[in-house]
Amino acid sequence: MDPLSLLWLFFILVSLQPAVQRYVLVERRRRSLERISRARGATVITLIHRQETMSLLGFPLFRYIDIDDAESTLRAIRATPPGKPIEIILHTPGGLVVAARQIASALADHDGPVTAVVPHYAMSGGTLIALAADEIVLDPHAALGPVDPQLGQYPAASILASLDWPGTRKDETLILADVARKAIAQVEAFTGRLLERHLPPERAADVARLLATGTWTHDHPLQAAELEALGLPIRVGVGDEERELMLLYPQPRGRTPAVEYVPSEPERPTLPRRRELPKPSRRR
Repeated sequence: MDPLSLLWLFFILVSLQPAVQRYVLVERRRRSLERISRARGATVITLIHRQETMSLLGFPLFRYIDIDDAESTLRAIRATPPGKPIEIILHTPGGLVVAARQIASALADHDGPVTAVVPHYAMSGGTLIALAADEIVLDPHAALGPVDPQLGQYPAASILASLDWPGTRKDETLILADVARKAIAQVEAFTGRLLERHLPPERAADVARLLATGTWTHDHPLQAAELEALGLPIRVGVGDEERELMLLYPQPRGRTPAVEYVPSEPERPTLPRRRELPKPSRRR
């Protein structure tokens, strides 16, 4: 074969490599999901978002819960027979309120037990979805977060708080404050209805108010101790299968990992040294 043909063959193989690797990865995910489904006896749904970086321009591309996610998740829920358990694995910074609310409503209405598994974090809209489950399974240091709505780059609660500051207000600020007030009331009411499945109505209303009205900053992590204090149905201890599944959702190729480590090896057991016996003395 001439050098030019070899060069073309090389370029063809290089161009096909990403597609082949992606196919292999998708197949490994499918087999992993099938194993988890058999082990749990449930329909397993994943809602996993990685924060990716575009290699060409170098700016972050944040993935979040959108309408396409809602459509796919609702299809999976509808395909689950009544009475069959559902396990949804969440790893997301949140996203559109309408999409998260659609998914949460469908999970809450499912005729069968629903478990939300959070290996690392499920913030904002991810927390709203987790609240729709009958049980939330967390890794020891995993986190949920507040569900207070955001209007663009500003928290709705902060927009409302700005009305109390001295000075005149632009019409845009007053309009945003009106929208913020409505958004908080809507999310608080929906969160309260989800929580009433686990808590008395008054307690559910109090917890919904804490989560939806800007008590904490929007990125504040709520871990097991805080969630237990709120009375949420949590259990600490994500299964090995779900942890291994997360390894099949790597960051995009070309990105240098920020964290690397070498597992320490246990010391090998050593046999005790054989005790030397005294040599017998010669007789003359």
